[in-house]
Amino acid sequence: MEIYLKDIIRECNAKKVFGDESICCKNFSKDTRTINKSDVYIGIKGENFDGNSLYKEALEKGASVCILQGINEDEVKELSTTYEDKCAVVLVEDTIKALQQIASYKRSLYNIPVIAITGSVGKTSTKDIVASVVGMKYKVFKTQGNLNNHIGVPLTVLSLDDHEALVVEMGMNNLGEISVLSKIAKPTVAIITNVGTAHIGNLGSRENIRKAKLEILDGMQDDGVLIINNDNDMLHDWFENEAIPQKVATYGIENKSDVMAKNIELLANSSKFKTTINNEEKEIEVPVGGIHFVYNALCAITVATVIGVQIDDAITGIKNFELSKSRMELIKLLNEVTLINDCYNANYDSMKASIEYLSKTSEGRKIAVLGDMLELGEFSESLHQKVGEEVRKNKIDILITVGEMGKVIAAEAKKELAEVYTFDNNQDAISKIKEIMKSQDTILVKASNGMHFAEIVEKLK
Repeated sequence: MEIYLKDIIRECNAKKVFGDESICCKNFSKDTRTINKSDVYIGIKGENFDGNSLYKEALEKGASVCILQGINEDEVKELSTTYEDKCAVVLVEDTIKALQQIASYKRSLYNIPVIAITGSVGKTSTKDIVASVVGMKYKVFKTQGNLNNHIGVPLTVLSLDDHEALVVEMGMNNLGEISVLSKIAKPTVAIITNVGTAHIGNLGSRENIRKAKLEILDGMQDDGVLIINNDNDMLHDWFENEAIPQKVATYGIENKSDVMAKNIELLANSSKFKTTINNEEKEIEVPVGGIHFVYNALCAITVATVIGVQIDDAITGIKNFELSKSRMELIKLLNEVTLINDCYNANYDSMKASIEYLSKTSEGRKIAVLGDMLELGEFSESLHQKVGEEVRKNKIDILITVGEMGKVIAAEAKKELAEVYTFDNNQDAISKIKEIMKSQDTILVKASNGMHFAEIVEKLK
């Protein structure tokens, strides 16, 4: 489905400075470092720099269109003699809003399944497994990397080409944000993986977090279906007391749900379980360990039942799915050391799941390298204490922490753990890990992205 400059001008109430309105606008970029010839460049004003000021560089690199705000029009017109036959420049009041408007228009051109995913934890891994299942029937596009916010979601929608389905991840920090994203993506299927404590410092309560997640319904199609994890206490309570059952499909292990797992077998690096679909029992193999990936698989099976993917195809899609980097990524180091790279982000719920997974690894010592969880506000100390409790409860052999709140984790863990080390920076932690690690160890590395734990992983590889 093609978009032309004239469509952008109409949808965004843009002012053309120069150029041909019949230019086809296919690929969109906000980064002059990676822009390709014929891309549409959108200048985004960030906290530390203004991308609008780089429009000349974008034009020099072959951008077909520049969409800008806050630029002197006369200055731009001076370039028309050089570029008018090659490209176009338009001005808008707000480039981020324009980006969202263009994406919303492009989405309206597609009559395809759009599966939107949000939740306090597990969005990306759920996206990966759902996309693998959906891809068994449709040519699917999914959110790339961490493009799940007010800029990333529209860029994801604008990446649609000849695709037959879209799986899009939606993140948020505050109320109102997912509502905007949902109205852009207009999901036919919406998924809420859970309601936990991520961003509780901004939102104040889990009730408000649930309210924010439920905004995913704001743009859902009238005949759409919401899929929820019915074992999550907040979602289960909502389903029992407030939901319209006809529009909700559920999955779970403990509470009666539409799709359920039984005979669960958790292995070190995989899991198996059975489920019954259309009165037929099926065995599911998941190539990643941990109970949370059983839930992810149940979610993917539920999606399959909603959009018409054959159950045997869905089973194959689950068996063959691959995780995005830095999410429970297993890396084999020298001396048969296993590194669990889960350092992309962290909140209490994901910390708990990762620590439980570490505890079930079969061989050698279990070492947790943990750092601060950010954006928890007044709940920060209590939630970090709870992480320390999980370390104790799961009998982790060695704990290494980095950061001020890491010291809170360590203090709680020290009540039972004999070997606990705390550091103020990553480099000292790296030195200690290298000093103590030995053959057969399994090392979990996890913290909020702002702690830059990726450098720990790189130094250990």
